Amino acid sequence: MSHNALTDLVKSLPAVVPFVGPETQERALGRPFCARLGANESQFGPSPLAIEAMTQAAQEVWQYGDPENHDLRQALAAHHNIDPDHITIGEGIDGLLLTLTRLTVAPGDAILTSQGAYPTFNYHAAGNGGTLHMVPYLDDHEDPQSLAEQAHHLGAKLVYFANPDNPMGSWHSADIVQDLIDNLPASSLLVLDEAYIDLAPNGTAPDLRPETDNVIRLRTFSKAYGMAGARVGYAIGPKSLISAFDKMRNHFGVSRISQAGALAALNDQAYVATIAQKVAQSRQTLAKIAQDNSLIPLPSATNFVTIDCGGDGDFARAVLEQTVTRSVFIRMPAVAPMNRCIRISCGDAAAMALVATVLPQALKAARLG
Repeated sequence: MSHNALTDLVKSLPAVVPFVGPETQERALGRPFCARLGANESQFGPSPLAIEAMTQAAQEVWQYGDPENHDLRQALAAHHNIDPDHITIGEGIDGLLLTLTRLTVAPGDAILTSQGAYPTFNYHAAGNGGTLHMVPYLDDHEDPQSLAEQAHHLGAKLVYFANPDNPMGSWHSADIVQDLIDNLPASSLLVLDEAYIDLAPNGTAPDLRPETDNVIRLRTFSKAYGMAGARVGYAIGPKSLISAFDKMRNHFGVSRISQAGALAALNDQAYVATIAQKVAQSRQTLAKIAQDNSLIPLPSATNFVTIDCGGDGDFARAVLEQTVTRSVFIRMPAVAPMNRCIRISCGDAAAMALVATVLPQALKAARLG
């Protein structure tokens, strides 16, 4: 009976998840990782003010969080100098993507993304019956021109584009992103994932124009703000679309503790600036480690560095496996030709020293294997 209760769509979907978590891998290894550098979390952690706010809010955890996320929405609106009715809050960008696809994707709708881009979007789009179409990356960047051309050809309902990008760490200038917005068909909604925008160079994000009908922008407290475990993200878009989230979102999905922490973190921009500096330094360190091992670090505007291992996907997979065996958690892109690379998150000096020790060992073992 329980199987029969499933919809035909759900029965047709594979039993997979977008990512295998580090905890799952630790259980398989039978020991914890010495360094957790695969999920693009901020090892530097959140603002002390956020920790204090969450500690205080824990005393009131018997209460549900504000279902309207009022204080955080008001603060975000002031931070971005926009009307709060252009903002909705969700359980990280992943939670927002789930609600967005439920709101917009009907069975058979053409959904467009880049081959090898962030897989959770695909997971939710397919889960709502969308038909996925993909364009290849171009020189390790998402290809906005091809996305625009295919959006017209397919009549795509949603077009997913991340800037900066995961898994390659690449980015486009604000002008190029704005050109993509301007060149999409009016019937296509651009899902602009800006998870890493707080760590990117100036001139990466186009001006906020939240009234633009065909764009929704997604941001998060998981990266520069160091609160991945709190699950807080927000979307900026036209009021008609943002208000529709109230029809389907999980109104109590962002906890009282998470709301308090995000509000305090947002109000400590000096700390965010400090983290951006630490991430930039760590990117330089990772680049040097790669070069010291005759590997090629790719330019990055994120809190990770993607490293070209100089071979094919099988060799990069062997390097990853040898690194994980040595208790350092990293990841790699899944699609050729990007799967010639591994991806290592930024971290503190101790974590970088461990990478410097383990990576040459992993490379040697992979070459012997």
